[in-house]
Amino acid sequence: MKLIIINGPNLNLLGKREPELYGSQTFDEYYQALKKKYNTIELVYYQSNIEGELIDKIQEVGFDFDGIILNAAAYTHTSVGIADAVKAITTPVIEVHISNTFARETFRHHSFLSSNVKGIIIGFGMKSYELALQSFL
Repeated sequence: MKLIIINGPNLNLLGKREPELYGSQTFDEYYQALKKKYNTIELVYYQSNIEGELIDKIQEVGFDFDGIILNAAAYTHTSVGIADAVKAITTPVIEVHISNTFARETFRHHSFLSSNVKGIIIGFGMKSYELALQSFL
C-alpha cells in the first residue's frame, strides 16, 4: 500500500507554532514514528506553503497512490483550486485537521474540500493522521 500525507501552509512550524493548540511535537518526529509503526506501508510526506505546489502534488500522485491524507490547513477554507484538484483525481482522499475547526473562528467552519473527499477527521491532534491512515487499511 502506498499512501501520502500532504500538509499545507504553516504546518512546517508544528512543534513551534501555538503549542497550546497543536502540541510541542514536530511533524517530522511524528512522521518518523508513524513510518516505524506502519513499516509495511510505503508512506510518503510532502509539505508546502504554496497553493499551486499542493495542487501539483495532488495531481502528481492522484492516479497512482492508494490514498492521500490531506491537511490543506488554511487553504481548506479558501481554495477552490485544491478542491477541484481533489475532485479531478481517482485516488481517495481523507481530509484531516489537527484541531477541531468547529471550535475555532467561524470562517474555519467551512471546507471547500469536504464534498470531494472520502472522509474527514477533525480534532484528534496528530492522532488524526493515524486515524486517516487506518481508514485505508
